[in-house]
Amino acid sequence: MATVELRFSALPEHVRTARLVAAAVARRAGVDEAVLDEVRLAVGEACTRAVGLHLSNGVEAPVRVILTEEEKKFSIEVGDESPTSAALAPGSHPEADDEAEGEDEMGLAVISGLVDDVEVTTSETGGVIRMSWPTSPQPLVS
Repeated sequence: MATVELRFSALPEHVRTARLVAAAVARRAGVDEAVLDEVRLAVGEACTRAVGLHLSNGVEAPVRVILTEEEKKFSIEVGDESPTSAALAPGSHPEADDEAEGEDEMGLAVISGLVDDVEVTTSETGGVIRMSWPTSPQPLVS
């Protein structure tokens, strides 16, 4: 099981880098070429959400992206350390303003539309969005 871990300061300009890294690692892991745009978009949405939560809550910790290549699956976890992640979890009633809630729900809806296997978990110390895609065996290159 190969793993790549990326940590970046919660700045919007770093989201693009996370998207590029995710697409490159997904391609290497054997994710179908037709799905790579979905990987890029989903990672972009998840990272944008994490950056927004960090910035709006004054969290200085980096955003975490963990990319894992397993035997028949490629998975990505995007983690934040925002205490409001739990309040913004799907189905909750946050005390945050309606605009922030709407943006968060829209981002999660986009991710759910792009990724068949997605899980959102939250706690008082932050949240994690886990996404995975099937992979196909890579041909051996001699």
